[in-house]
Amino acid sequence: MIGELGRRSSTALLVHSALIQAVTFLVRPATTYRALELDVPGFALGLLAASYAVFPLLLALPIGGLVDRLGERRLMAFGAAVVLGCSAFLLFWGTSVPALVAGTALLGAGQLACVVGQQAVVANNAASSRLDSAFGYLTFAASLGQALGPLAISLVGGAAVRPNTQAIFLLATAMSLVLFLATFVISGRVSGRRSKANASPKGGAMSLLRTPGVVRALATSATVLAVVDLTVVYLPALGAERGLTAATVGLLLTVRAVFSMISRLGLGSVSRRLGRMKLLILSLAISTVALAVAAVPMPEWLLFVVMAFLGLGLGIGQPLTMSWLSAQAPEGQRGRALALRLAGNRVGQVVLPSAIGVVAVGLGAAGVFLASAVAVGGTMLLLRGVRLDD
Repeated sequence: MIGELGRRSSTALLVHSALIQAVTFLVRPATTYRALELDVPGFALGLLAASYAVFPLLLALPIGGLVDRLGERRLMAFGAAVVLGCSAFLLFWGTSVPALVAGTALLGAGQLACVVGQQAVVANNAASSRLDSAFGYLTFAASLGQALGPLAISLVGGAAVRPNTQAIFLLATAMSLVLFLATFVISGRVSGRRSKANASPKGGAMSLLRTPGVVRALATSATVLAVVDLTVVYLPALGAERGLTAATVGLLLTVRAVFSMISRLGLGSVSRRLGRMKLLILSLAISTVALAVAAVPMPEWLLFVVMAFLGLGLGIGQPLTMSWLSAQAPEGQRGRALALRLAGNRVGQVVLPSAIGVVAVGLGAAGVFLASAVAVGGTMLLLRGVRLDD
């Protein structure tokens, strides 16, 4: 993937990227099922989704600075340790709504440290001409993890409408341990290309925000990621409303993630051919239509088709915004730039699920998908006149 890292470290980085997403996409639906066991109202599921982002939102920019100063691997190891502790906490003490909220917040903090570290590895080692391709591979591995997590729910949950969440949390704890150990396979050389980091100018985040089009690009990234979160949280609720088994819901989430993976294969060449902006707008249009259609009752097989298109649409936006921000940021501040993007994502993960969760009170999970379609469609208007190809 990245010549400067070598095959061993590149493989370990991709494994790390897949594992953190697999654990996240295993634990978060499991917390939804655990909350349903506790008979929480629909709006509380939105608050549970938002709790994943509240604590990390406060840490995003400081973690970006720490990555630039201390190195990626140390932050990735710390994040993996937090995720391991979170999984164990939910396994033994996740029996109340406050415990689920606390565990979800810890999961978000650990995942943040891992992802910022992973993205900084790519930004600091890939050639500028290969950023789209390198981030495509990284996010491909992330999508693989997002597919494996829900697939594990299908294997553990079987034909039950509500699976055995204790078994799911046990599996997540074992996977988190492997994640922690994988961190130390990544070569320490990835932290050696920041000789000017300490001389970086102050206020890098504000400088990036003043760059034309950056705020709108960050808003797009935040909306897309928040909708992915809403899908993870509310698809189990939609399945419960329509009588779908846990295995079916897990497979639906897996299909979405698999097609996100497919959308990232050859992303670099497609982006060069169409341009980042045209490709980004096309992905948003596909996502908007898929979300709106998902709100309509339909046969199970057709819902699988809709999830496939949703995966294609949602899978493209994240790597494109990563590579663009990495290209704009000066060397020594790329961790801060990527953390700024993640901070924006966290704002979206707090605001959008909380607001859309209110819809679930009157219209149910289907209304959440419809409201999400409106939110994603609105981002296409934000991007008018912005060039992301420079």
